[in-house]
Amino acid sequence: MTVHHTHTDERIDEQRTSTDASAAEAHHNNRHGAATTARQWQVLSQLQRNRWVGTTHIYEQLKLAGFDISLRTVQRDLNALSKRFPIEKNNANPQGWRWRDDAPLHSLPHMNLSQAVAFNMVEANLTQLLPPVILDELFPWFDLARRQLKNSKVTHSWIDRVRIEPATQPLIAPHIDLESKDNLYHALFYQLQVKACYTRSNKNEASEYTLNPIAIIQRGVIIYLLATRTDDPEAIIRTFALHRFDSVEILESPAQTPEDFQLDTYLEAGSMGFSHPLFGELPERGKNTAIELQFTKQAGKSLTESKLSDDQVVTVNDDDTLTIKATVNLTSQLVWWLRGFGSGLLDAHPELLYRAVLDNSANNATDNKPD
Repeated sequence: MTVHHTHTDERIDEQRTSTDASAAEAHHNNRHGAATTARQWQVLSQLQRNRWVGTTHIYEQLKLAGFDISLRTVQRDLNALSKRFPIEKNNANPQGWRWRDDAPLHSLPHMNLSQAVAFNMVEANLTQLLPPVILDELFPWFDLARRQLKNSKVTHSWIDRVRIEPATQPLIAPHIDLESKDNLYHALFYQLQVKACYTRSNKNEASEYTLNPIAIIQRGVIIYLLATRTDDPEAIIRTFALHRFDSVEILESPAQTPEDFQLDTYLEAGSMGFSHPLFGELPERGKNTAIELQFTKQAGKSLTESKLSDDQVVTVNDDDTLTIKATVNLTSQLVWWLRGFGSGLLDAHPELLYRAVLDNSANNATDNKPD
């Protein structure tokens, strides 16, 4: 049987061919457009507000990020972007670009490598101290920073060469109930009271308290909450270790902060150093006390570089020892630190301080440890 194609069939075939070609061209254009957008987005991310960035530098950064382009392409991108974004160029040779001074912050669509490094270090070192309401907003930026740094050999080299090491024996942080921690941070951020089940260091069972959160302090690997108890008429500021909270309920009642409380003043007074029972005999429990320490020259050398106080005075003695005078708070932390010098510490005044350093009895316990 002979099949006769009509003109209508031929037109349909032509239309199909034309449609397929258009679709293929549209797909190619979409891919090309997406690649251009990604590249230009990366170009904008390299620009800064207060410093001219050269086109060659931008070109090199894009090459590190995996873009196979020419310097001329970068120059064309910048000229095209200047028509839509508040960026400007200078008349130098080689040419530089930057965000205009009046560019609104929301015009900055990305982060440059320096900003990505900063966010990466914030995530590594400060997330334990940030409240959930802020962390929720920062997580996309942390993710953006990780992706920005992923293909950058330069910044990876920096990150691989920078660390924060504790000055004391490193310890593994104790487990903290995450819901309790989140609720405490939320209450502190919005200044609300909490009802908490808390196990004190000298107890085996938890007690229930209603607390006024005041501040969060990280000391070593331990995170502490400063708070007052509502059942305490004197409103004494107490220290609570976060890992000892079993549960925390946020209340609607506003937290009461002691009048004129300043966290820096509180810390400068040595309150987180924990007082030593022997120093209870001294005025104000040993705060702002003039001390005199005698070291072997080798043991005391570090204190000639890092001072104990602003008023510290170092004297080199004829017998090749060092005498160091300073004004400090007498705390258990100071006692523990001085013990670390061993036989390198030859003497200390007031005499009560030296006695505390040499005393290894049960009196070494602090009398205001965290509740």
